[in-house]
Amino acid sequence: MAGKPRVHELAKELDVTSKVVLERLKELGEFVKSASSTVEAPVARRLRESFGKTTGEGSSAAPTPG
Repeated sequence: MAGKPRVHELAKELDVTSKVVLERLKELGEFVKSASSTVEAPVARRLRESFGKTTGEGSSAAPTPG
């Protein structure tokens, strides 16, 4: 996802509600007004990491054989 993602887009990506994303961003110290607000790329990355998701640009994670 290039540019500044919107909160509702991140919620869909993370398979949670926008409300959950807004609460997590608040916990991370970010002020975001609504689900249609955009967040900076580093903030989006920290948010994904806080949910245990590390996919995205620059990710070199490969699936483990099993």
